[in-house]
Amino acid sequence: MPIKTNDPTKKSWISVDANSDFPIQNIPFGVFLTRDDIITIGTRIGNYAIDLGALHQLGYFDGIPLTDDIFLQDSLNDFISDGKKTWRLVRNRIGEIFEIGNTSLQQNEAHKKIVLFTMDEVEMQLPVLIGDYTDFYSSKEHATNVGTMFRDPSNALLPNWLHIPVGYHGRSSTIIPSGTPIHRPNGQTFPKGAETPVFGPSKLVDFELETAFITTDANVLGEPIPIDEAEDYIFGMVIFNDWSARDIQKWEYVPLGPFLAKNFASSISPWIVTLDALEPYRTKSPVQNPKPLPYLQQTGAKAFDINLEVDITPEAGEPTTVTKSNFKYMYWTMAQQLTHHTINGCKVNSGDMMGSGTISGPTPDSYGSMLELSWQGTKPVPLGNGETRKFIEDNDTVTLRGYCSKDGIRIGFGEVSTKLLPAITVK
Repeated sequence: MPIKTNDPTKKSWISVDANSDFPIQNIPFGVFLTRDDIITIGTRIGNYAIDLGALHQLGYFDGIPLTDDIFLQDSLNDFISDGKKTWRLVRNRIGEIFEIGNTSLQQNEAHKKIVLFTMDEVEMQLPVLIGDYTDFYSSKEHATNVGTMFRDPSNALLPNWLHIPVGYHGRSSTIIPSGTPIHRPNGQTFPKGAETPVFGPSKLVDFELETAFITTDANVLGEPIPIDEAEDYIFGMVIFNDWSARDIQKWEYVPLGPFLAKNFASSISPWIVTLDALEPYRTKSPVQNPKPLPYLQQTGAKAFDINLEVDITPEAGEPTTVTKSNFKYMYWTMAQQLTHHTINGCKVNSGDMMGSGTISGPTPDSYGSMLELSWQGTKPVPLGNGETRKFIEDNDTVTLRGYCSKDGIRIGFGEVSTKLLPAITVK
């Protein structure tokens, strides 16, 4: 089935700014609360949110096998469960409805009042009910930087890193949408020079520049997903800030890895951009040496050219862009991550989320965390108001963005923006 919506010449009758992340070629999916306090599934073109529940009830998806309530829900899980064929049919139909030459909705003022909302009239929600969340560690540059800081620089990568996509299971209950503030976490740390651990607020809160992908029902228990089929089970991607408390993590991670240092909050952008929308931006992955074992060997362009950036906005001051990176630097691809995740028969469900791990590029201005940008606090990062940062301070707002650009078309994710509030006092 062809992807009709990606045509770069296609125009919408909805006005779209040239620098918008959401032209008609995007058609992302999300969940929002309307001005009438109704939660619905929708999409976005330009500065307008589109109520897909209302669109479906008005008959605009006739001919596509959808249940009556598929878009009248508070999560995308059931729609995602319908599979790739349905996603593409719906996305193609939306592209047709809003194409500039189609007058069916364009000239129906009564329907437009029901279907269209400006973005300031809606409140974005978490787009999926995330049952399970896995975070990978798949940037070679990031893993090398961390290994250089904390281990032998000449052996920065652990022996398994070049052979498997390393990952851990995180906590889905604290995944939150953009705009939700978080508190500085409390926990145990072991400060330098101390003889026993101490309890209190983390002093080294950090962002992690990541993406994440959302899966459909991919397999039954015991059944691995072959590498050449893995992308068929990936619905789309979001921008992801997997917050980290570095001092808590340093004390607790041996021997079982991340725990309280990572599960206090993870922030995602609210619009899921489909793999179909990202198709024109495919690119080759970094060369993998040594060659992976056969079940992880892939052919073709499995990476995506997604520009990424992070701003820090202090309470008194304007935003400062502290890093610019790109998803194409990832050593292990999404297909390899999903295949490895299921090679032992692990079951993957609709709405499960897989984080990429911190995405760092090859140069210091492309590192994906304050740990690297400030090199463990030894090189403070300057902000536009004259302040500096080693790590994130109370009342700072961290904003992550991502977009692709080609042939005059920009496909973006919007942003994920989160304010860090002071710790809650614990007696």
